[in-house]
Amino acid sequence: MAGSAALALALTACGTDSESDPEGGDENNATDEPTSETESYTNDECAGGTGSADTFKVAGILPLTGNLAFLGPPEVAGVGLAVSDINAAGGVGDADACHDILDSGDATDASVANSSAQGAISGNASVVVGAASSSVTLNIVDAITDAPIVQISPANTAVALSGYDDFYFRTAPPDGIQGNALGNLISADGNQRVGFIVFNDAYGTGLRDVVQETVEANGGEVVYGGKGQGQEFPPAQTSFSAEVQGVTAANPDAIVILAFDETKAIVPELQASGWDMAKVYMTDGNTSNYSEDFEEGTLEGAKGTIPGNDPDDGFKDRLNGWFESAENTDLNDTYSYAAESYDAVILAALAAVKGGATDPETIQANLAAVSGDTDGEECSTYADCVEILEGGDEIRYTGPSGIGPFDDENDPSSAFVGIYQYEADNSYTLVTTEEGSK
Repeated sequence: MAGSAALALALTACGTDSESDPEGGDENNATDEPTSETESYTNDECAGGTGSADTFKVAGILPLTGNLAFLGPPEVAGVGLAVSDINAAGGVGDADACHDILDSGDATDASVANSSAQGAISGNASVVVGAASSSVTLNIVDAITDAPIVQISPANTAVALSGYDDFYFRTAPPDGIQGNALGNLISADGNQRVGFIVFNDAYGTGLRDVVQETVEANGGEVVYGGKGQGQEFPPAQTSFSAEVQGVTAANPDAIVILAFDETKAIVPELQASGWDMAKVYMTDGNTSNYSEDFEEGTLEGAKGTIPGNDPDDGFKDRLNGWFESAENTDLNDTYSYAAESYDAVILAALAAVKGGATDPETIQANLAAVSGDTDGEECSTYADCVEILEGGDEIRYTGPSGIGPFDDENDPSSAFVGIYQYEADNSYTLVTTEEGSK
């Protein structure tokens, strides 16, 4: 985690307020794919016996159950839509694309993700997309990359995973970028004394450390739940009265909740204590739509951050279109890490096209190049990028996630962080977007 202190972050506001641009879309990162309601989609599940020798096989190890299950639908939609788009454009060379969606579970039961990892390995996947949780990834990454199979996480943010393995990549920015943005937001809102309610895993403590470092650099202090204070809560905890009593007794100006589904238990206890909920801050692990979970007005004014560019409406419509066709339900306005999941698949497919094969070694060798580290021609759709590659030129894929080329640690060299604020109905809207770089 000490590496987070060395990040030199340049954060520049590039968004608009939610009234003038409620979705915060960045037209420079929009895809040119169709947006018609009549567009047809394919749900290209992998058949038995397929493998990376003759198929572009995507194994998604994503949270279908557990305390991150709310992230499952948008990530599944991102993978499924990408595979559908690839096949609509003719596949990967002479190979068809397919997806095999497996469950990552969460950090409370490592057997779920371990079983899925072994399934991806024995199934000879071309690429693994996942997991969402950094802690889950740390449990399975060695088995996957030793296979070797390329693993691209759309949501891992733990600093400990930067440069972890030559076969591990991510399309989400490391916590240094999100933590710095959140710490600066807290300070800019006039908060000097900050308390944390923190999940004790690589994600929670790593992100807490960066936020704390930023707050302290801005002249503030951490009065509860800080690094080295031993006040984090363990996995599977269900009651948070001790943490709520401890943090409120410390008389903070703001409270940061770094948790996952436990947030649904933390928020009511915090509200019952009399805390001003507009002084709550959250991050990608729990900045979610709580309109069906809490009474109206519970979170009004609270703020949260989510790494990643907020995709344009056309891309969101297409995600919903694919998900409705595959699952007979919609995404309930939840798009966290959908763009990053989509781009993970497209980048891997383009690497396979560039290298002329769908095996993991070929994909690994060409991922950085198609992401733009060779200063190639920009292209924003799979079909357009393939056309350039087949013409013998280098490319830089610029997809809906808005990330920069992979750096020498296989992290995005730049990425966006969205700043969101909760409305009276406990849903959130984009306030502004900041771009940061390592």
